[in-house]
Amino acid sequence: MKAKIQEDLRISEKQDIENTQNTIQNDFVFTLKSTCLDENYHPSSKTRLTTNFANLARGANRQQNLRNALNMINNRFNALAHLDNPKGDRYHVELEILTVTMSIDDKNGSNDLPMIEVLKTNIIDRKTGQQIEGIAGNNYSSYVRDYDFSILLIEHNKNKSTFSIPENFGDLHGKLYKCFVNSATYKDHFKISPIICLSVSSNKTYSRTEYQHPVLGFEYLQDQYSITDEYFSKMGLKVRFFMPQNSVAPMAFYHSGDLLADYTDLGLISSISTMETFQKIYRPEIYNANSGAGKIYQPSLKHEDYSLTRVDYDREERSRLAVEQGKYAEEHFIKPYKSLLEQWSANFIL
Repeated sequence: MKAKIQEDLRISEKQDIENTQNTIQNDFVFTLKSTCLDENYHPSSKTRLTTNFANLARGANRQQNLRNALNMINNRFNALAHLDNPKGDRYHVELEILTVTMSIDDKNGSNDLPMIEVLKTNIIDRKTGQQIEGIAGNNYSSYVRDYDFSILLIEHNKNKSTFSIPENFGDLHGKLYKCFVNSATYKDHFKISPIICLSVSSNKTYSRTEYQHPVLGFEYLQDQYSITDEYFSKMGLKVRFFMPQNSVAPMAFYHSGDLLADYTDLGLISSISTMETFQKIYRPEIYNANSGAGKIYQPSLKHEDYSLTRVDYDREERSRLAVEQGKYAEEHFIKPYKSLLEQWSANFIL
């Protein structure tokens, strides 16, 4: 009888493992929707409102905002891609908004949950008529990331004298990201892994090295990892810091492969021109400063010697909406699927 019970337990455990594997393989289904980002773009009701481009596309000056931002991207691209480009107008960058939703099948049915939104660049060579695929990952934004940083992290440190990170902070988000980039949906649409380009941390110090990449520019080293670096490492991403030619501050490039070998020069230029433009608009104190970073660089949002772009941007609104959308993720994703997500996360293996 005892042997029979033990055998039944082994069978039950095997079934549990198989059910979990089925959940990993079949229950998380990703859907990708593409929307053109041009001067006629209107954010949909499902767009994350904290996304930089959605913020620009609201209000009385929405069309002029978008037009100015897109012109900045194209001008910067042509300035960096200057070879055989004497008039500085050979290339045109087209932007796609990629919205990723995730469907979870459970006994209550299937639900499409908004997960990630990014920009993908496409490059038009006006001289040859060729369309060149760019890079996805620009303006990376995520509902779960909003929850982690704007809800979970804040609540964890509420009324505490010493700042600390919650246990397993970023684990679920990292595994969801890995699940997506290794999914058939991603592989059907993209040939290379994303590059996520962000601002440098305003509470870290950066030292310029002697290494200069022909496109990315001078490499900088950070004095210590930031919370964001640790968070993105759980997504399987490493970080390097570069300041491109004629930029005034380095940017953080998060990547999973070889940043210097896996991407074309034009692809890298498309990410630089796109993200530097948004950083000039969003953080002009750092990226539109009137003087460039030195060998030792300490970014500061309190820096006063900077210029404003001709684009209206409500930074205060963006911070407020991050909290609102973190709550949305908590109410519609984290809490309703808590037990399923915990089981999936505990057993997730690529």
